Amino acid sequence: MSERLSVLIQHFLPQQAMTRLAGRVASWRGGAGTERLIRWFVGRYGVDMHEAAEPDVAAYASFNAFFTRALKPGARPLAQADLICPVDGAISQFGAIEGGDQIFQAKGHTYSTRALVGGDAELARRFENGHFATLYLSPRDYHRIHMPCGGVLKRMIHVPGDLYSVNPATARGVPGLFARNERVVCVFETQGKPWVLVLVGATIVGSMATVWHGVIERSHGDVRQWDYTDSPVSLEQGQEMGRFMLGSTVVMLFPAGPLDFNADWHSGGAVRMGQPMAGCPALA
Repeated sequence: MSERLSVLIQHFLPQQAMTRLAGRVASWRGGAGTERLIRWFVGRYGVDMHEAAEPDVAAYASFNAFFTRALKPGARPLAQADLICPVDGAISQFGAIEGGDQIFQAKGHTYSTRALVGGDAELARRFENGHFATLYLSPRDYHRIHMPCGGVLKRMIHVPGDLYSVNPATARGVPGLFARNERVVCVFETQGKPWVLVLVGATIVGSMATVWHGVIERSHGDVRQWDYTDSPVSLEQGQEMGRFMLGSTVVMLFPAGPLDFNADWHSGGAVRMGQPMAGCPALA
């Protein structure tokens, strides 16, 4: 199937209904049926169970439990770097936020920082001419999300939206994809400097969760916000901060100033959690 046709089909799919059904299947405790589903998935996507803390697929009561599985201690050593990669996955895009507020999505497509963070102009201004990185998690990847650096959580924003697939083909075919899909915007501060980690939802992503809130329930209404100024959540570099119930994408925003991405990074390149992402003395 051509990329253009696959994207066109998505415009007509019942995204919400498909995602609700996938969520039910993923949380189903079906005994032998669940085990067969997990074994099929492992074979279909080549999932490496040797690095899982629990390598026996029969031990997982639900598909969600398998999909958000923990890894063995030491499976993802943390590099000595100011910013480390927060996930396993592939590099979609990274670099400078151009023209003050434009994030590069794919050839021919950009979107604004303000749209990404749910329309908050004041928050978006804090990243004018800053830096971004977009990382895609495929179905075979480890799906817990970790802190690229230590930080204190200030706000969390849930932005309702579409549920397009977030694979590379869709990123090339749907303008403003990451600012159109449902997303959870997590605003942190480190050494007085702001940075943002956005969890982007997608078709059949059952839900998204953070370690401080748990599962973020879907809402089809207005943007919702949680303020943590009076009850700050402090997380260390490499500590788990959230997870996807089925795969998706993370987008990070960093403020203007010196930031040098890993010289080995390139669009499409594979990455693992804990590998060096960038040097950024202001966030060290």
